[in-house]
Amino acid sequence: MTVAALTAVTLLAACSGSVDSPATDNVAAGSSSSSSSSSSSATATPAELTISPAKDATDVLPSESVVVKATTGTLGEVTVADAKGRKVTGDLGSDGSWTSSARLAPSAAYTVTATATGPDGTPSTTTSTFSTLKPKVTATYGILNSGETVGVGMPASIQFDSPVATAKLRGEVERLVKVSTSPKQPGAWGWLDNRQLMWRPVSYWQPGTKVTISAPLTGVQTGEGKWIGNDDSASFTIGSSMISTVDIKRHVMTVTRGGKVINTIPISAGRPGPKTETRSGIKVIIRKEGTVVMDSTTIGIKKGQPGYYKITTQSAMRVTWTGEYLHSAPWSVGSQGSANVSHGCVNMSPANAAWMYANSKAGDIVKFTGSSRVFQPSEGIGVWQYSFANWKAQSALV
Repeated sequence: MTVAALTAVTLLAACSGSVDSPATDNVAAGSSSSSSSSSSSATATPAELTISPAKDATDVLPSESVVVKATTGTLGEVTVADAKGRKVTGDLGSDGSWTSSARLAPSAAYTVTATATGPDGTPSTTTSTFSTLKPKVTATYGILNSGETVGVGMPASIQFDSPVATAKLRGEVERLVKVSTSPKQPGAWGWLDNRQLMWRPVSYWQPGTKVTISAPLTGVQTGEGKWIGNDDSASFTIGSSMISTVDIKRHVMTVTRGGKVINTIPISAGRPGPKTETRSGIKVIIRKEGTVVMDSTTIGIKKGQPGYYKITTQSAMRVTWTGEYLHSAPWSVGSQGSANVSHGCVNMSPANAAWMYANSKAGDIVKFTGSSRVFQPSEGIGVWQYSFANWKAQSALV
């Protein structure tokens, strides 16, 4: 081989070496990068979260709050939802933790999903699940008169199917329910008994008022092993002001609309006696029932006993839960305007009863005067038997 050839081989080798050298450097760099990446992954610090209720917890009380905290890092977005995708509302506090603001539903499974950022900026998502207790009894309730046009005496009314057992539990219900009115009118909640919660204004409603009731009562306990499983809301409208006064002693009913007398009707009220005398007080037409069978067994007078009756009446409007009505009574026309011969109801002629029925609505006020028997508030819609100051004292929160 000539010197020139050797030189060429040497140069080629040198050139080859100089070409291979960068490749060797890339592998090293790659190993170094991979190591650095592995080292970075190994030393990454994701956020650490605590979630309450604990993961897979069961029989969680609906009243228990969901709380998510970042013990390291920063908490981001939190979602709590049941199996149907219904979300539980909540708020981020000044300490950076998230707390639910709504109660949980009984007999429900929930998933908590929380995003967070670690101290070094590493993002993470954490999920946790839990389920709430299954109540022995699911308590139910209703908001009355939804969608109706009612009289100036009809309160906003929530009626429970069973007693709300204690003052503390009634207070919790009362704290959650809300009433809004347009135009605004001051008023207050009160309990007629442990099943009837009502809101009335200071005085009778202004005609044309729109009343809206909100009852976010999901997860509220009403008794031992009893929990409510739903929210509800409703609204109704106040119609014209129709107020009637029944003078029991004078056997006459005076009917006013908008403060003006529009009719005077001869009546016969309840005959004297502890079970038959018509109660005095401010009552409200609970509902218009039309045809009603009047049966004395409902007031304790059994078949075969003196005073027993079972008759069908027309144009009947209920004013107490104890069986007092305004209704047609063709059999007592001869006594109407002159004597009290009924078993407690207000008797009218068929024509007068039909007129009264056609011109009345649930919620109209009927004032009764002239008897010694007093209407008790829980015997009907008795909110107007109280002064406003005394009505406010019926609240479970005072």
